[in-house]
Amino acid sequence: MAIRPMEPSGQCESELAAVGVALPELLAPAGGLDQMLAAIAAGADAIYAGLDGFNARVSAHGFSDDEFARGCAVAHAHGVRVYVTLNVFVFDDELADAVALGAHAHALGADALIVADAGLACALRAAIPGVEIHLSTQAGAHSEGAVQLAAKELGVERVTTARELSVAEIGTLCATGVPIEVFCHGAICIGYSGACGFSALRRGRSAMRGDCTQPCRLSYDLVDEAGQSVVAVEGDRLLCPRDYLGIAHLPELVAAGVASLKIEGRMKNPDYVFNVVRVWRRALDMLRDGAWDADAVPALERELGRSFNRGFTDAYLRGRSGAELMSFERAINQGVRVGHLVAVGHEEVTVELDAAVAAGDTLEIRFYPGADARPDVPKRWPQVPCPVDAVAGERIVVHCKRKVDAGCEVYLIRSAGVLGQTATVLERMRAEADAVTPVERSVEVLPFEGVLADGDVPTELAGPGEPAKREDFARMVFAWELMDVDPRDERDLSDATVVLDEVCRAGDAERTRALMQRAGRIVCRNLGQVAIARELGTAFDVAAPVFCANRATLAWLRGLGAGWVYLPAELLGNDRERIAELAAEPGVLGPVDADRPELMVCEHCLLTAEGVCATDATGQVSCRDCSRRRQTRYLVERDGTRLPVAVDACGRTRIFLS
Repeated sequence: MAIRPMEPSGQCESELAAVGVALPELLAPAGGLDQMLAAIAAGADAIYAGLDGFNARVSAHGFSDDEFARGCAVAHAHGVRVYVTLNVFVFDDELADAVALGAHAHALGADALIVADAGLACALRAAIPGVEIHLSTQAGAHSEGAVQLAAKELGVERVTTARELSVAEIGTLCATGVPIEVFCHGAICIGYSGACGFSALRRGRSAMRGDCTQPCRLSYDLVDEAGQSVVAVEGDRLLCPRDYLGIAHLPELVAAGVASLKIEGRMKNPDYVFNVVRVWRRALDMLRDGAWDADAVPALERELGRSFNRGFTDAYLRGRSGAELMSFERAINQGVRVGHLVAVGHEEVTVELDAAVAAGDTLEIRFYPGADARPDVPKRWPQVPCPVDAVAGERIVVHCKRKVDAGCEVYLIRSAGVLGQTATVLERMRAEADAVTPVERSVEVLPFEGVLADGDVPTELAGPGEPAKREDFARMVFAWELMDVDPRDERDLSDATVVLDEVCRAGDAERTRALMQRAGRIVCRNLGQVAIARELGTAFDVAAPVFCANRATLAWLRGLGAGWVYLPAELLGNDRERIAELAAEPGVLGPVDADRPELMVCEHCLLTAEGVCATDATGQVSCRDCSRRRQTRYLVERDGTRLPVAVDACGRTRIFLS
């Protein structure tokens, strides 16, 4: 399905070259040396990769030192930069090792480090003179204030923003003058990055530590208070989004001034990297040369569909987050449609093509039982080899033993052409990598003890590591709940501690300011809120997703002016002993949501699984007025565990530990 671009809000594509708008960097993923070489050959401007631990894809194949050094040497010979991901949150006993790994990566050839942990960023800045640091999307920068604070107070040279932002929001962040990196293609986490404890709290493996078990890709039911299912959509992957596809919006993103377009995929194979990068390179070159044509977008999308995808969506870029975002039926590769069955014979079918295929391609035939079929008749999606080369409009006969019907759609899920082209390119690039002689840089590592907390904190704030509970305060209220219980903003909050939302986008700023001016105390949960509090001169505390796992981060937060610092709920599980020293610091408290730990917050409204959203169907009903939100709902896991669900007046979903 082709994704059409929204109406341009700024300069049209034909004007871009005339006004000299610089093309953004094309940033490619690499889970190993072959992926790095494939990205270079396909035309990437930069590559991001992980080394050993301390990165958000710990299960990626990774590099040996020699492989990484050779990859960097080849990249630099082609004018390609290399960034190393250190984008997890680290404990005190790991800080020195993380800094050493950053210095080692720099010595092997890395040009910049991608970091999420503020304390680690401070330590790297202090220890490695001149190091270039980019802020990871895991840090949760959603607004102008967050971007500016990161640039000024952490000294980062670039900020990677949330996937949930619209083109207009991205443009606003670019206008700050801080280089902005945005995702343009690949898998989407349904929860806001940096604000998801689902895997940690339910599976004991933390996404914030690079070890996510991907609970969002699993099967769930959604039930009412009586335990009856309310799901109306086809499928049970209620938390599984489609993959991000922004190529139709390329002229707008370029006009907005983004510094870098980031392709997701450090767990993907070399053929994925090669195909996706080369298509995006072609699109950027078309734009550069004044040859961009919106009519070419469907063809570009079709080429991208030949690589792994869960279906595509540009919903976030258009400011949407409803059911169109989701892949309810499947969490695996969906490929790209190439035709449909026009005849079914004995162990063979005839496919009428609407796109080219090649001998050796893997085709998938999607059979759905008819409405009058018995309930026990299963769906059948047999995968069969394509026997011949053929073009759109032709009919081909394909061997298929499984029961299917005429009219079934046929998808290409594995491209022999892409695999063959990748293999040819890799043979050449491996020879180039084998021929280079890597030269290790000399990197001086300075002491960084000064970034750690020195204990000079007012002791009257609180006892060490005590969980913060509502009864500990005159009133402790969550801002997202206030939207319903105090819709007119009439309640006196002067004796209340207001816990702000985890998300702080442009549309949240006005309400955030108003709450800060009304509340007795404020707990900021986003860097954008910290920036507003500092601007207003409001005293503030901080809590996750402003994630504090080490004393260097604590010192940085204190330096910003934070009072109490609440530890994330996931740290009180398997990591309790590792954070003992941090928890003992004066003014450090247990989780702000200790009595109701939150697993996830997402922009998508989970209640759209019950059927068409009223705001979509009529345009007359707002999320605030939606009656569906007022009803009790639980997300049910495979083992029967019921997780409470709440959707706020902005349409954002929160899922809680049962």
